[in-house]
Amino acid sequence: METRPRALLAVSWNRQEGKMGETSLRERREDRKSAQSQEPQTTRLQREVGLTSGICIIVGTIIGSGIFISPKSVLSNTATVGPCLLVWVACGIIATLGALCFAELGTMITKSGGEYPYLMEAFGPIPAYLFSWTSLIVMKPSSFAIICLSFSEYVSVPFYSGCEPPQVVVKCLAAAAILLITTVNALSVRLGSYVQNFFTAAKLVIVAIIIISGMVLLAQGNTKNFENSFEGTKLSVGAISLAFYNGLWAYDGWNQLNYITEELRNPFRNLPLSIVIGIPLVAVCYILMNVSYFTVMTTTELLQSQAVAVTFGDRVLYPASWVIPLFVAFSTIGAANGTCFTAGRLVYVAGREGHMLKVLSYVSVKRLTPAPAIIFYGIIATIYIIPGDINSLVNYFSFAAWLFYGMTILGLVVMRFTRKELERPIKVPIVIPILMTLISVFLVLAPIISEPTWEYLYCVLFILSGLVFYFLFVYHKFGWAQRISKPITMYLQMLMEVVPPEEEPK
Repeated sequence: METRPRALLAVSWNRQEGKMGETSLRERREDRKSAQSQEPQTTRLQREVGLTSGICIIVGTIIGSGIFISPKSVLSNTATVGPCLLVWVACGIIATLGALCFAELGTMITKSGGEYPYLMEAFGPIPAYLFSWTSLIVMKPSSFAIICLSFSEYVSVPFYSGCEPPQVVVKCLAAAAILLITTVNALSVRLGSYVQNFFTAAKLVIVAIIIISGMVLLAQGNTKNFENSFEGTKLSVGAISLAFYNGLWAYDGWNQLNYITEELRNPFRNLPLSIVIGIPLVAVCYILMNVSYFTVMTTTELLQSQAVAVTFGDRVLYPASWVIPLFVAFSTIGAANGTCFTAGRLVYVAGREGHMLKVLSYVSVKRLTPAPAIIFYGIIATIYIIPGDINSLVNYFSFAAWLFYGMTILGLVVMRFTRKELERPIKVPIVIPILMTLISVFLVLAPIISEPTWEYLYCVLFILSGLVFYFLFVYHKFGWAQRISKPITMYLQMLMEVVPPEEEPK
């Protein structure tokens, strides 16, 4: 049986070169069906993600380390308790409306890859390529790296009491976390979703502990910090925009399920249901956790706290306050797993469309996972661990995320008129995507207007630099590039035992 995958790979490669005529992998497998009845009918991604796993992916990816460590980012821009809580409520509503727009897109265009296939259908290959270029090279892997660095810091701090852990230790732990998560997701879709379910359950436990503790304190009369909660509020357009910017960053991940649409069981039902259940659940958790924090901390104390949840635990849960750092570590590793699980599919879809190396769209013969795409994503994320500080890089590129969100939702409006023939199992009122497009424009322009810096220009130039690679390697497809890539693709196929995905049976 050890030679079987190599035979399949040889068949796949010869078929691409035109040597096998009309004989396909599926036809050859059907001829041997009696001998190999345990094999799946097609070598493609399988639909193994149900409703529960879908909700866990949304909740587990959105709730990372932010709500435990630095909710002060919103408070610092609003200055008082009342407007701070209102911003958290408004951000939850915006995230829900945006996700409903993506639910229509996801059930109308049932392809994995998030914004990528929607931009392709609405505006053509160039915007879709620029999105994949920016996401795969900077936004997705750098966010993955930051989450793993946050995890490694929380894990290593207890071993270095009274001082900061060495950067070498933190980075090695982060690299080990990336390696572990990448391996899990490359091995099995089901194993990756089980891991996500476990860590989502773990983080919901600590969220429940914080919320219940806060509600008990509130019932006992700890309401002093909520008195005159709007007094002294001095808001400006710049401050409001930055408060929303930080709040929506904490909600980022509401579109994650659209990256794995092809692996959802019954996506027409489970995609919208997961969104409608998952995102309001996160919004309620965020609001109640902020209320809990304010029951034991004044605005000044909260702004001075390095890790708000840890301060809360020290005051309320002592001597069991050690559970907070432990569960924050669980929370971050769960968010990292969800990010890897979904972002690997963007690499896969971009490779399938010819916008990345073709081998990145191949599927493991044994595991039926997009292993090359996930491994590529893990390698890029590991590279981002090496620099000292990549937070600033992500901050400058975060406006690009809302640029592409806005373009995608605008594409939904455009396709209402240009692609009327597409079936729409879910159809949101058109006022919602129009409103979300305007909000996206505001969020893209607000940080540039409030604090204009050259770095935003550099980010725009980087995004546009993708056009150079598009015209050189995608549009024109120079012969010398093909001659180099073909033997590399064949070697990687043999090494990783992967083949091109087969079409789903009609």
